[in-house]
Amino acid sequence: MILADSEILEAMERSEILIDPFDRSCLGTNSYDVHLSRHLATYQNRVLDARKHNEIEHFEIPEEGYVLEPQIKYHGSTIEYTESPAAVPFLVGKSSVLRRGMDIHATAGNGDVGFCNYWTLEISVKQPVRVYEGMPVGQLIYFRVEGKILNPYNEKDSAKYNGKTPLPVESMMWKNKF
Repeated sequence: MILADSEILEAMERSEILIDPFDRSCLGTNSYDVHLSRHLATYQNRVLDARKHNEIEHFEIPEEGYVLEPQIKYHGSTIEYTESPAAVPFLVGKSSVLRRGMDIHATAGNGDVGFCNYWTLEISVKQPVRVYEGMPVGQLIYFRVEGKILNPYNEKDSAKYNGKTPLPVESMMWKNKF
């Protein structure tokens, strides 16, 4: 079940959802709008190796905005820090952003119960797009969980994205054994 706006607010009162900063005007009928932070990153190498740590280079969006280019994979992050110890967060792009030819994630839209961090965005564009710090880019939708959570994400030894940071985080696939 997707939580309605009233349920999101009640879950926040029960500390089952945290959104910081929280702005009531960003709460939709059944979602919460999240915004692009000033932090972007790109991979340092053109060829990425799934077994190696592919490092990224961080930079900031200037006041006049930054033009994203096709053929480059960007990592961004949200201004909002979130925690969801009792709900499944799901990030979707805003339709107004998609209509500009900008995707904010390819496959990693769902979070886990226990996810506590800023969201790293996997940004790609179909044509050059100028972006700005603070622009709305996505919506968080929360799903109610049934049953007892035995292994929340923030307590898993194998969780690779638990380090709290407002910076975009590169793929940690290299930590997997294959």
